[in-house]
Amino acid sequence: GLLARYVPEGAAHIPQDQRPANGHWTPLVNNYFGFIHNTEKLPKPPTTWEDLLDAKYKDKLQYSTPGVAGDGTALVIKAVHDFGGRKAAMDYLGRLQKNNVGPSSSTSKLAPKVDKGELLVANGDVQMNYAQAETMPNLGIWFPAARKGKAPTTFALPYSAGLVKGAPHAGNAKKLLDFLLGERPQREVSSIGGGFTVREDIEATDDKAKELARLMKGVEVFRADWDEVATHLDSYVSDWQHATGS
Repeated sequence: GLLARYVPEGAAHIPQDQRPANGHWTPLVNNYFGFIHNTEKLPKPPTTWEDLLDAKYKDKLQYSTPGVAGDGTALVIKAVHDFGGRKAAMDYLGRLQKNNVGPSSSTSKLAPKVDKGELLVANGDVQMNYAQAETMPNLGIWFPAARKGKAPTTFALPYSAGLVKGAPHAGNAKKLLDFLLGERPQREVSSIGGGFTVREDIEATDDKAKELARLMKGVEVFRADWDEVATHLDSYVSDWQHATGS
């Protein structure tokens, strides 16, 4: 009951499976879940999840805590997708725990550790890590595959907005949403924000957009079942805690 229905101008250009049928919110900027590695000490990133079980990653790998940090929850969602189910994903994360440094409430705090070489690998998201790499020269972005011979995978973590029900300035709120989904702001999402447009009719051509496109080349993007995640989030987290002893 917090949000009122409003479909901004330009929303029809967002793929239908990426926006809610009830129109209570709309994605504004696309972002993607990913991993980072230290490009100096680990020039070639791992290829698969299985590679991360290698002993060389002991105490050199860390990911943010599922249920606390959004990117930590995203790691679980990707693992469930890649391993074909929750049990297989939790079994894997239980095995990975031997290399994991431990909990982290903030994903953004992991990048400086990777840049300095305290960690070789950590989780993150493309927009944040791409921005951090401007001042952290040893950060590289990568995406693990389910297994050898498979394409690496990721999924969208969009930034979204909605109209608050009973908003005192609803007219201006609607204008803002219309503007943010407009052609010019969506074309500038990459150059100004280092993100990805949510509109399928727009292709940014600035230098940052080209770099971001190269990062995503060959990566298979799947769609997360957000209804499933929202309904069962607590059990996802409790299963992770049980599997890892956290």
